Amino acid sequence: MGVHMAFHGMGGGMSAYLEEQKKRGRKTDARTLRRVAAAFKPYIPQVILVLAAILLTTLLGLINPLLIQRIFDDAIGAHNIPRLILYVIIMFVTPIVAGLIGVGQSYLNNVVGQNVMRDFRNKLYSHLQSMSLRFFTATRTGEIQSRLSNDVGGVQGVVTNTATSIVSNIATVLSTVIAMLILSPLLTLISLGLLPLFLWFTYKVGNVRRITSKETQKSMASLTAMMQETLSVSGILLIKTFGRQKYALGQFEKENQNLTNLEIRQQMIGRWFFMFIGTFFSVIPAIVYLVAGLQIINHQNIFGVGMTFGTIVAFTTLQSRIFFPLGQLLQVQVDIQGALALFDRIFEYLDIPVDIKDAPNALALDPEKTRGRVTFKNVSFTYKRDDANPPEKEAASDEDKDKARPPFAPEPAAVPSMSEEPVPGRPTLNNISFDIQPGQLAALVGPSGAGKTTITYLVPRLYEADSGTIEIDGHDVKGVTL
Repeated sequence: MGVHMAFHGMGGGMSAYLEEQKKRGRKTDARTLRRVAAAFKPYIPQVILVLAAILLTTLLGLINPLLIQRIFDDAIGAHNIPRLILYVIIMFVTPIVAGLIGVGQSYLNNVVGQNVMRDFRNKLYSHLQSMSLRFFTATRTGEIQSRLSNDVGGVQGVVTNTATSIVSNIATVLSTVIAMLILSPLLTLISLGLLPLFLWFTYKVGNVRRITSKETQKSMASLTAMMQETLSVSGILLIKTFGRQKYALGQFEKENQNLTNLEIRQQMIGRWFFMFIGTFFSVIPAIVYLVAGLQIINHQNIFGVGMTFGTIVAFTTLQSRIFFPLGQLLQVQVDIQGALALFDRIFEYLDIPVDIKDAPNALALDPEKTRGRVTFKNVSFTYKRDDANPPEKEAASDEDKDKARPPFAPEPAAVPSMSEEPVPGRPTLNNISFDIQPGQLAALVGPSGAGKTTITYLVPRLYEADSGTIEIDGHDVKGVTL
């Protein structure tokens, strides 16, 4: 038999499913967002409390800027000391109340976010537990671990903070814009006139960011799988046996450099654009002072609204209040696009069909009453061609060897084969029938690859027989619970 060691490659039912989805070119944004939103349904009461807290703190945040106008125009301008003291007291109390509400909101926000992340991890792990052995023999362990840890962990910030941040920023922007319009429609138009253009650029940047995020997670999964394969006992044994340390290190450094480049690219996408936005927001107050100053000097009333010193101070205060959440909203769209790429990878795994599962009316065998009679009736089984590493496969065609061989393994030595080995696409078991009585000592005898291990895998339905019947105490294994 050929000297050959195979590591799991990306294939099997999972890869076939993903390739099918790619060929369809499906649009996942809306569907992914709906599925993410559905994850919050069990926590609707807490979400309502969070939204109420956000609304309340947003309204409280408008009090001080509007009071500034009153302080300048009605208190200081009118030399009214009692009114000045009252306004100052209100300005002192308001942020304290808003801060206390914010602490409660932060607590509820983290409770909801962490519980949603827990549910995602449990759901993904549970789904992986229900997959058949074929899935695990056809998928690299590092790839599975990357989906469960890197991808789920990568969306934690979005689930925990970004969702409420979006609501809070939207509420802040809308309420502040309304207050700004009340003070001066002209200055509001000047401040926000280029916003539609910024939104369009942000959408374009977000799409590029999402593509890069998918490539980054794919590279991270490949690197994780490489570490798992090469640093395991069998992997390091193979590397040292054939003296492939330098080659393995070269492959690792190459993929690691690719990941580094992708991470840098992902972080720098749109930075020039957001730098321009920040610069624009910084110079807007100067333009506001110019326009408002000309109004006061020329005693102009535009849109029926006059300009006072109190209005200028209040407006610029509101303006500074709106720029940060507005910038956050422009940035968050880019972050969400990156997070959607991770959610897509999570849902890709959750959407992989379970090929072996309980029948609707499956019978649960009582261990105390089970006698242990095992019967095979004309059972046939063939490993599929996308099974990267069948349990009994020790030799395969040259093409299959090249696909399954890890990058650091040398060419296998050509040694005459002593037996017929199982090859994907060729029957491993063909019309096998036997009956083993309870307590009977039975042995499966045959050359390597004859199907001995395969038989033991078919009884507990780690694989499903192509034809025939397998019974335990007269019950078809397809009709009993797994």
